[in-house]
Amino acid sequence: MAKEVAGFIKLQVKGGAANPSPPIGPALGSKGVNIMEFCKQFNARTQSQAGKVLPVVITYYTDKSFDFVVKTPPVSVQLMEMTKQQKGSPEPNRKKVATVTWEQVRQIAQEKMPDLNCFTLESAMKMVAGTARSMGITVTGEFPG
Repeated sequence: MAKEVAGFIKLQVKGGAANPSPPIGPALGSKGVNIMEFCKQFNARTQSQAGKVLPVVITYYTDKSFDFVVKTPPVSVQLMEMTKQQKGSPEPNRKKVATVTWEQVRQIAQEKMPDLNCFTLESAMKMVAGTARSMGITVTGEFPG
């Protein structure tokens, strides 16, 4: 018989660095999820992506058990890694902080494709380019579509 889903928790945690301190501990503890068990499983599963911010969706059940799905890093984090910036521009419409090419945008879009709500790579690239623009990053070149 299938377990009854009690709810979902969405968190962003650094890969291989989950610990019971806030924000993880209070979020899971208030729902009755075993915090240490989640931390052990998450750290084991994300060892290869240590240090990267990873969104995770935790499904918890009425019997206090849980499952979780680790998603790909957010587009903004990938753009900051690619351009070696610490943060986006405080005034993205006036101050540009970096530039990326459409080929770099394609790489991010291909990696992020399973988590985006679009069907074609071109639309995924446009979503990534929009995020870049809102961070003050200029996309150079001609759109390859």
